[in-house]
Amino acid sequence: MKYDLDYYERTLYLNSTTAEKISNIRWQFVKSVKAKTVVDFGAGVPWFRVFRPPNVEVDTYDVGIAPQTGIRRSEYDLITFWDVLEHLTDMNLANFVLQHSKWAAVTVPVLPDGVFLHKWKHYKPGEHVTIFTEASIDEFFIKRGFKLVKKGTPECPPRSDIGSFLFKRQ
Repeated sequence: MKYDLDYYERTLYLNSTTAEKISNIRWQFVKSVKAKTVVDFGAGVPWFRVFRPPNVEVDTYDVGIAPQTGIRRSEYDLITFWDVLEHLTDMNLANFVLQHSKWAAVTVPVLPDGVFLHKWKHYKPGEHVTIFTEASIDEFFIKRGFKLVKKGTPECPPRSDIGSFLFKRQ
């Protein structure tokens, strides 16, 4: 038996209905992009790759030890940051990949207006190192040459205060 990325993906495919549901919601959210090449940045367990549509190539990159493809292209149609930007202490690699992508899709915890930060359920010092509001996530991407195209909360409920955003390079 060969324990490689293909083996790992087959095992994941057979063992997660919840991840499949979330991946399908995310693929639906980015459907308008019609991406053929994607990098799932901060993939962790590469569910988004496992449940990809036919004819879409998904590379995975993470600082963790899960099997991954790495960043193999100089250009991608779409980069995804599913539940990852709030964890990054250094945005340099994310910035590099964003320079080589037409679209970016993101899910992050979004601090609601009027909620006291220290009482918020997503306030996790040391784990969530960047706190985003709708305005600050928009500003983050504007500074990197992107414009907001779509936003929503397709994964909510039960994921309250998690926003999904789709940005296009200008």
